[in-house]
Amino acid sequence: MTKQKPTTCMRCAVGCGYLQSSDGDAVGVTDVCGDPDHPTNGGLKCQRGVRETVDPDAERLTEPLIRRGGALQPTDWDTALGVVTTRLIEALRESPDNVAVLGSGQQTNESAYALGKVARGGFGTQYYDANTTLCMASAVTAYYGAFGSDAPPPTYDDVPRADSHVIWGANPAVAHPVLYRWIANSAADDDSQLIVVDPVATKTATDADVHVRPEPGTDLALARAVLAQIIEDDGVDEAFVDAHTDDFEEAVESLPDVETAATTADVPVERIREIAAAFDTSTLVYWGMGVNQSVQGSGTARALIDLCLATGSMGPGSGPFSLTGQANSMGNRVCASKGTWPGHREFSDLRHREQIADAWDVPLARLPESSGPGFVRIVDELARDNIDICWTVATNPVAGMPDSGHVRRALDDAFVVVQDAFRSDTIEYADVVLPAATWGESEGTTTNMERCVSRVTAVSDLPAAVRPDIDIIAAVGNRIHPGLFPSPPLDPESVFEEIRGLTAGTPADLSGITYSRLESERAVRWPARDTDTQGGYRYYDDGAWAFATDTGRAKFSTATHSRVPEPSTDEYPLVLTTGRVAGTYNTGVRTRDGEDDGRPTARMHPETIATHLVAFDRGRTVIASRRASVDVEVVPNDGVPPGVVWLPIHNAAANELTLPAVDPDSAEPNLKQCAVALRAPESSRGDPDWISVSG
Repeated sequence: MTKQKPTTCMRCAVGCGYLQSSDGDAVGVTDVCGDPDHPTNGGLKCQRGVRETVDPDAERLTEPLIRRGGALQPTDWDTALGVVTTRLIEALRESPDNVAVLGSGQQTNESAYALGKVARGGFGTQYYDANTTLCMASAVTAYYGAFGSDAPPPTYDDVPRADSHVIWGANPAVAHPVLYRWIANSAADDDSQLIVVDPVATKTATDADVHVRPEPGTDLALARAVLAQIIEDDGVDEAFVDAHTDDFEEAVESLPDVETAATTADVPVERIREIAAAFDTSTLVYWGMGVNQSVQGSGTARALIDLCLATGSMGPGSGPFSLTGQANSMGNRVCASKGTWPGHREFSDLRHREQIADAWDVPLARLPESSGPGFVRIVDELARDNIDICWTVATNPVAGMPDSGHVRRALDDAFVVVQDAFRSDTIEYADVVLPAATWGESEGTTTNMERCVSRVTAVSDLPAAVRPDIDIIAAVGNRIHPGLFPSPPLDPESVFEEIRGLTAGTPADLSGITYSRLESERAVRWPARDTDTQGGYRYYDDGAWAFATDTGRAKFSTATHSRVPEPSTDEYPLVLTTGRVAGTYNTGVRTRDGEDDGRPTARMHPETIATHLVAFDRGRTVIASRRASVDVEVVPNDGVPPGVVWLPIHNAAANELTLPAVDPDSAEPNLKQCAVALRAPESSRGDPDWISVSG
């Protein structure tokens, strides 16, 4: 007998509602379609979400594993949890910071909350983060700096209201297909336009009315040039700036002249004028990893917000709107006690810390004083042997982090616990593997990029030896701090009730959201302070503005462009950048079919190929950085600028090459630009045969 339940797609952060089906007692989802009753997507769907839900092309983990004699061997849950607990107790006896915990934007709100409760309240470690830091930390830092609070002001309702759509360093046609359909439809209206800023001629860029192609790593210079041009053109909304912002004069004084910044970004001044003119109308500015994943990511995100503030492009139909990759990055930030306590409570505020300790019934002194140094720097601490144990949950750092060789060496020296649903690159470094439930097998909630909370439901039975994430986390937590949770299996709704209580009255208030409300309304946007209302455009109420800063006014910024962290040289004359491909997500664990033994396919301009022809052999070459060499297939592509090499982020080999430098304010890595060279292929290059690691 077929079962059908409404749920939420857990691919990107658009948060589309699905109807999922399973056949009787069989394991697995057999069919997925869009949910016409869901307010987010109204029945729309994308093939990536359908494919990865119904037919993931990956090896499922179906039993606990433990490393014996150098190999992972099957074991039972009691043994696996016993080994994990013993090692944790030994490590924590030395120091709470002897344990690192790495979570994920693929977790439900309830699972993310539980993991944070264990890491912060059970262990007391500062070394806890989630892979969302690798994607969204710079945007979050920018929102706090400009508005005093996290999350973009606009909602999806603002997309059709906008006259100009400026997409900067993002490719939503591939990464967020449903959202992009709304953007494209709005931009197609008379007197509307789409401007895309991206070095590469992506699928999104091919639809643009104007495509601006800066040199990789120069987005901040370009954004500052646009603001300077707006001022030169008398495009400043002086009434909005005077009434609702601070520090405008300081921002103006920090600006470069337009011509100098245009030269830095290698962009014609006319293109800068075209971007500036877009802000004469109601404008939405979207940005993605091309902005965030840079040592200047938070400064560039602030600069894009400054464009909105200076022109009064705030309010319905306008404003800054960061595009989130992972399905529950927003929920992770609200619930997981990662950078803030639940509800965006300030981490260092004693009053908030006391409330958290009291709610969790743990000693106040156990809560770490620091929220930690960020994902990349946690791995650095592992590499320095300052951390003995690393527990990863639904994340694949060996593939997803920069300078993967460094990550592998760091994990190789630690005791690694991997909790996941499918075999990933990180599994090869695990000492214990804990098999977890996946989509269609898990209950809980998730939060999309416009702050809407919706249900994730189980329509399929679990494989016999697999457990939900939240039950695994609770089992580990209770063995370290008895009574931290009820005895598993946990009721996700009761965990959500705990979240509701801790977020009540906070900036990210979920107290008005219940499972029963979600059952009837499908999705509810925070802040929801009661069961009858939900959030709308942030900081704006009936024509009045109130930002979450000390003055109640939004703040301009003064960041200026500096050189990229790894400039091209005679030895490494090319620039590597990365991007998404259609039908694939994250580190591609579920969708790695179609690749030649895992060898990635690079895109290069024909001029680049011709210039370096001696490095090619039957359509193959070796991309070399200061960190590693990767054997790749090559396809000519006019959309990639000469001198630039493009690789898909989903292939683990890309991050063998990338640079571990981070934004000093957000700790987000500089994944979009590093210096590389092309070398002639050899018959054998390490293990696997298409990767050779330096250092």
